[in-house]
Amino acid sequence: MKNNHLLCSATFALAVSLGAPVMAQERVAAVEILTTTEAYDPIRYEGAFIIAEAWRELGLDVTVSPLEFRTLLDRFYSEQDFDAVILGWSGRVDRLDPQFFLGTLDSRQTGLGANNPGGYANPDYDALYDAQAREFDIEERQRIVHEMQELYMPDVPVVILFHRDEVVAYNNTAFANMNAMAGEGLYSEWVPMEAQPVGERRTLRIGGPQEPDNLNPLASTSVWGWKWMRLYYDRLVRLSPDVEPVPWAAESVEAVDEVTIDVTLREGMTFHDGEPLTAEDVAFTFDYYMASEYSYFNAYLAPIASVETTGELTVRFNLSEPSAPFATITLSQIPILPRHIWEGIENPTELTPDQIPTVGSGPFVFDRYDRGEFMSLTTNRDHFHAENIAVDGVEFLIFADAEGVFTAIQTAQIDMTAWRMEPGQIPLAEGNDDLTVVSVPDFGYFHMTFNTRREPFDDRAVRRALTHAMDRERMVNVLLDGRGEVGTTVIAPVNAFWHNPFVERFEFDMEAARQELENAGYSWDAEGRLVR
Repeated sequence: MKNNHLLCSATFALAVSLGAPVMAQERVAAVEILTTTEAYDPIRYEGAFIIAEAWRELGLDVTVSPLEFRTLLDRFYSEQDFDAVILGWSGRVDRLDPQFFLGTLDSRQTGLGANNPGGYANPDYDALYDAQAREFDIEERQRIVHEMQELYMPDVPVVILFHRDEVVAYNNTAFANMNAMAGEGLYSEWVPMEAQPVGERRTLRIGGPQEPDNLNPLASTSVWGWKWMRLYYDRLVRLSPDVEPVPWAAESVEAVDEVTIDVTLREGMTFHDGEPLTAEDVAFTFDYYMASEYSYFNAYLAPIASVETTGELTVRFNLSEPSAPFATITLSQIPILPRHIWEGIENPTELTPDQIPTVGSGPFVFDRYDRGEFMSLTTNRDHFHAENIAVDGVEFLIFADAEGVFTAIQTAQIDMTAWRMEPGQIPLAEGNDDLTVVSVPDFGYFHMTFNTRREPFDDRAVRRALTHAMDRERMVNVLLDGRGEVGTTVIAPVNAFWHNPFVERFEFDMEAARQELENAGYSWDAEGRLVR
C-alpha cells in the first residue's frame, strides 16, 4: 500500500511538471431574486432580503431586484426571464379543487404564459397528475394527490414561503351583508351581488393597490384582471360562496357518460350589446380558447376533444378522457365570449388596450377604465340574476400602495378593501367602530419559484440547500405578525382533505444547507464564495 501511495504521488508530481491540466473549481454563478416593490407589498419585499442575507452566508453572490407588479408578472410568465422570483397564487374558490395548484408543476405547462414558468419536469408526477384528473372515486383521488405532493417535495422546484391570512375591512355604515369567502376575502364576485346598501348611495366602492395586468380575456394572467372580468362575463357554472357549483348560464349540466357532457343554456340570455347568447357562442368560446396561444386555462381545457352544438341552446362536450373536475372547475372558469365580436380577431393576445372588446353577458356591464386610477361597472338590469342585486354599480379605486388603500377605508372614500391590510394597520381598523374587520384563512400561497432551466437552480442539491436557508418562521412571526403559517406543499393545510401533512419538510437550518452542498461536491474558496 505504501509503495502504491508513493507511485501515485510521483505520477501526480510528474503530471504537474509536464503541464497536465488540473481541474480548477469555478464560482457558482451570481443569482437574482425578483420581488415586488416595497410600496406594493412590503412583506414580499422584506422577505426577499431575508432570503438573500442567508444565501450570501452560503457563499452566493445575490442581487434583489424589486419590480413593478406588471413587469414582474411579464418576467415570470410571458418571458420566463428570471433566476428566482417571489410571487403568489391567490386562493380563488375554484382552486379548492387541487387541479389548478397541482398543474403549476406539470411539465406540459412550461410554455411561455403557462402556469409552470419554473420549468419543473418529472414524468412520474405528470402521470399521477393525469391519473388524479381521471379518478372519480374521491378517496382514490385523494390518495393520488397525496402521493404527488410526497413525490415532488424532495425536488423543491418551488418553495411555499407562507400562507397569509386574508384580513380585510368594510365600512358597516355604508353596506351590510358583506360575506367574505375563503381565500378571496371580500373581493369576490358574490359580494357585489349580495351587498345591501345601508344609506342612499347604491354604488359599491372598492379600493386596492393594483389594477389589472390587462382586461383581455385572452391575455390576462393575474387575479386582478380576472376578479374584475368575472363580474361582466358569464360562465356556464359559478361556484357559490359555499363553494358549491351553481348552474349559471347553464340551466343544466348532465353527464351522458364519463366522457360526454351535455349543457343546456338558459333561455333569453343576451350580451350587453343586445345580441342573443346561444350555443354557438359557447362552442365558439371553447374552440377559440383551445386554438389560441393563451396558456392560462390550458389545464382546464386539456380534457376537451371537441365541442359541438346540438341545438340552439344545447352544447355537447366530448372529452378525450374522464375528468373529475370538469363540470365543477372547467365550466366555472371559461368566460362566454360573443362570437359575433371575437370571430374576426385573428391574434387576440396581441390586442392593444383600446382594441380589447369588453362586451359580456354578466350581471354587470363594463363602463369605464382610467388606467392607474379608476374602473367602473353598472348593474345589468336585463340579467336573470338582476332582481337579487341591490347595488347600481361597482367602482374600483386604484391606489399607489397599501397605505393609500388604508387611508381611504378610514376616511370612507371606499367601502371595502380588495387587498389584505398590513399587520400594523389591523389594530387601527379594529378600533374604528365604522369598520368591520374580517379574517379568513388562505389556501393560496406566496412562493419562491426557481428557474430550473438555469444554473445553479438546475441542480436539485442547490435548490434543497437554498430552501434550508430560508427563515420562513421569521417571515411569518415578524413580517406577518403571526397572521399566517409557514408553507409546505402547493396544497394548503387549510384545504385539509387534499393536503398531505406527511411530506419532507425543510426547516431553517444553515448547517443542513451547507451539508447538502458538500454532499453534492460543492466547497468554498478562500473568500468564502461557493465553488464547484
